[in-house]
Amino acid sequence: MGASDPEVVPWAPGGAAGMAGAGAGAGARGGAAAGVEARARDPPPAHRAHPRHPRPAAQPSARRMDSASGGLGCGDNAPTTEALFVALGAGVTALSHPLLYVKLLIQVGHEPMPPTIGTNVLGRKVLYLPSFFTYAKYIVQVDGKIGLFRGLSPRLMSNALSTVTRGSMKKVFPPDEIEQVSNKDDMKTSLRKVVKETSYEMMMQCVSRMLAHPLHVISMRCMVQFVGREAKYSGVLSSIGKIFKEEGLLGFFVGLIPHLLGDVVFLWGCNLLAHFINAYLVDDSVSDTPGGLGNDQNPGSQFSQALAIRSYTKFVMGIAVSMLTYPFLLVGDLMAVNNCGLQAGLPPYSPVFKSWIHCWKYLSVQGQLFRGSSLLFRRVSSGSCFALE
Repeated sequence: MGASDPEVVPWAPGGAAGMAGAGAGAGARGGAAAGVEARARDPPPAHRAHPRHPRPAAQPSARRMDSASGGLGCGDNAPTTEALFVALGAGVTALSHPLLYVKLLIQVGHEPMPPTIGTNVLGRKVLYLPSFFTYAKYIVQVDGKIGLFRGLSPRLMSNALSTVTRGSMKKVFPPDEIEQVSNKDDMKTSLRKVVKETSYEMMMQCVSRMLAHPLHVISMRCMVQFVGREAKYSGVLSSIGKIFKEEGLLGFFVGLIPHLLGDVVFLWGCNLLAHFINAYLVDDSVSDTPGGLGNDQNPGSQFSQALAIRSYTKFVMGIAVSMLTYPFLLVGDLMAVNNCGLQAGLPPYSPVFKSWIHCWKYLSVQGQLFRGSSLLFRRVSSGSCFALE
């Protein structure tokens, strides 16, 4: 979602933390399966199941499964597991950094290459700005291949801090047992479940965002130095000193409010939309058998299609809502580099904004609230200085 850490994300806002949760759940399921298998080998005589009609094994609750199997954050393997997912998150961040780097340069309005003439689906001639691949080649020509990773170090530190913060918060404030929302629930009950889950996610997202935002600001400023070929922000420690000396403590949190608002709108919009679709449009009675009657040998398979639909619903809703909340991301990133002594944050690239609301209004008037949202087919807007001859 733009030039920000991929967490808000948010349909899986935890990023690497979300992957850690999946790993913990897998461990819990493994421990529960071992217990069920042991009981199946020697069942009590009074409860022996009929050979033609086996009794389905009772499933332990999520809370007991997690405590018995030693999920993430519990037991001796917790530090190793957490370090593993921090490393995996760092790998994903490094691989995706060139994409985010190019997006940020487009967001601040840096267009070093002229547009090219192309045709649209109607056959009319239009002007297209360079795509991500053309832009990336230009950066390589100027700075070499290593130039595509400018500003990566503070971004890695920001994502690692966010992941560790989420893991620590789950230990201090463990989540309650999550109940599955079904269309059999009444409106008040199902909505209560979603509100409780979303409130917990929002708390973790906001706290991790606030703690990691100073490093995010440093990363943004390191990257936009490409525009004016500056070297003001060269390292994390020296950048911290410069920002504190020139802007004070508030300088580390410029652009934080629009980012927080975007995260909150994303979480509530994604979860509520997915909830109403899953609870009222997905039928739990749909089975995976041709006749739709389920399977006596595997009663749990009766709801497999409904569960699959629910899992994809939240993913699709996350994509849709992220497009609507993109202006918050754009405004937050522009405020992070505005009036900081770099050419990318000063006229003619950008006016000096008094607040993030001023920045929003300016972009709205210019029709640029979604600038940088597309990296492949970038058509020149009607208000651009470029014109067809």
